[in-house]
Amino acid sequence: MSESRAFDPAGVAFGIGLPLLSAATVLVTARLWRPRLPDALAIHWNAGGSADSFTATGSAAWTFVLIILLVGGGSSAVAALAQAMLMMRRTMLIVGSAVTGLTLALWFGLVAANLDRADPSDARLSTTSIVVGILVGGAVGVVGAALLRDHRERPSAADRPDARLPRGPVDLPIVARVGLGTGSTAVLVGVAALVTVGLCRMAGSWWLMAVFMPVSALVIGLLRFRVVVDESGLRVFNMGMCALGYGVDELEGARVTEVAPFRDFGGWGLRAKGRGNYGVVTETGPAVVFTAANGQRLTVTTGRAAEMAGALNALADRRHG
Repeated sequence: MSESRAFDPAGVAFGIGLPLLSAATVLVTARLWRPRLPDALAIHWNAGGSADSFTATGSAAWTFVLIILLVGGGSSAVAALAQAMLMMRRTMLIVGSAVTGLTLALWFGLVAANLDRADPSDARLSTTSIVVGILVGGAVGVVGAALLRDHRERPSAADRPDARLPRGPVDLPIVARVGLGTGSTAVLVGVAALVTVGLCRMAGSWWLMAVFMPVSALVIGLLRFRVVVDESGLRVFNMGMCALGYGVDELEGARVTEVAPFRDFGGWGLRAKGRGNYGVVTETGPAVVFTAANGQRLTVTTGRAAEMAGALNALADRRHG
């Protein structure tokens, strides 16, 4: 298990280090290529592809630096906070890295369009840089997200669960898939694809499809969960990674309750209701509530709630026995 710490090394490297490096790259390239750039860079193009807005190289460079640091770095820096919810840190890192990648690639595309041009009005921006930036930035964010760890405190429970809590057969593993189903996923993707195609036709360019694909994959991934109860405890997987996990040695007790997502947690999906009270709430009905020795609670809505609670309490009994 991970040791308790305030900052996650991988989060610091990917969430803070990479945005700073990207911002420095913009300033360095602006200085190196300044002799080959016009006094004013073309920074905006109209629907016909002609440049219609210009600004000084230094001003353009610092604008890109601020976007990288404030938007990209501001989002991804959350990944460095080791005590924050792991899934939130992963999500913010992927989003922030995609923004940083897009902004950095757009800067290089802008410079390439203006390089060695006496008249910047002749510059033409290739949308390839936008596509490459989003895909590469998002991929780097996924790699960094996979390296993040939950460094919260994990004290062991002193006693076995209350005798009034349910016990059941320990027939493991118990696996339940919760969240967005296949049919709902198809409808969501279909509607989003139609909207994106319409926007592409209006813009006269298909680069928006490159934004649609990674964004759709991220949204769908955030709405689908796999819940596993085994000898190690209760774990919730999301996007192929463990988003939340509690060991049997931490269990003070597991119980079954009835949950309505919007009534009890104010929303649907992975939720936080106050400090240390987390929920994977995707349907109205039974839910297993795992109470840990550090005071945190995890509520998971599933039709197998009673089975999970009984197995977890029985496993904790064995440990104390």
